[in-house]
Amino acid sequence: MREFWVSSGHQLSRRNERGELVATPELLIAWLARPELAPPPEACAAERGLHLAMLDDPLRVVAPLELSAVLDADARENWAFFLKFRDLLVETGSIEAAYIKLANAQRVELPPLFLDQMAHLILRNALDGCDDPFTLRAGELFFRQQKANVHEGVLLLADSELVEEREKSKAAMMHVAPLSAMMEDDLDVMDAENAWTYWSRSDANSMAMNFGGDPRARAGLARAIEAWIKHLTGFAVHAEAIAKLEDKDWRWFIGLDSEGTRIGNTLWRGDSLREEDLDRVVAIMRVSFDDDRRVQQRLKERVRGKPFYLFLGANVDRIVRMKPQNLVSGLPLESVQ
Repeated sequence: MREFWVSSGHQLSRRNERGELVATPELLIAWLARPELAPPPEACAAERGLHLAMLDDPLRVVAPLELSAVLDADARENWAFFLKFRDLLVETGSIEAAYIKLANAQRVELPPLFLDQMAHLILRNALDGCDDPFTLRAGELFFRQQKANVHEGVLLLADSELVEEREKSKAAMMHVAPLSAMMEDDLDVMDAENAWTYWSRSDANSMAMNFGGDPRARAGLARAIEAWIKHLTGFAVHAEAIAKLEDKDWRWFIGLDSEGTRIGNTLWRGDSLREEDLDRVVAIMRVSFDDDRRVQQRLKERVRGKPFYLFLGANVDRIVRMKPQNLVSGLPLESVQ
């Protein structure tokens, strides 16, 4: 079986009897090495002492006075978030259970980084054994922000952080070697010939995706969505990408991000999308229930036998930030616990 997404930390976790991932001390120690928590050279003695103590015992109780002794306000806040996150993982018993609790919460009092970390691990678990690079690359949308760009009439998605780094590098090169900067190769776009290279670079996030022109990319996102919903809810669905919404009697939708929600609400009201709205649509997915017995009782007559739709969009800056937690909280199912 081929390995992928080692950076998720899945090898440092373990599965419980339900197949869910448990956050081990080793996984917590790996998270403690993140720059948000690793003390910089100028850190105070209390911050350095807390970090060393947590590395020795990441499950130890941290007294309020110990936390308040950290002088740097940002570091103190980061530690408070981490401890809240750690305690949630311990309380719920698994990363999946913790994620579901956050997804169903009225308000999430943790930064998006924590949800991304959890989504990375959960989808890695759900896709364990997957041998399709297109599904894995599309799955990166669950935990990595993307930059959308239309090139020669085709929508491409590339890792937003990597694009930003390359743009900074090119800008710097233009000051010293403008010709070299202009000739720098663009990101590889995944296709049938180079897809095999994904296995050696899955943690580099260095392949762009031909989302508008290659049906394998859209099918890959559909497979990732199916695996995600099945793993977290036990509910089997069939997802497929569609070019546009033609169903005149649709009953339910989920926005996969704020733009997707706005687009879905516009269509739900019966309004037509403006040209700029159409330009922001990244994906429309039709999802069918394999079994509607777990549909909320009050919604059974409304959605029985009908598919529901997913909308994903890009914001004004062409950034695509998917919120996979909406695929938990937005499903018309009896409460997922």
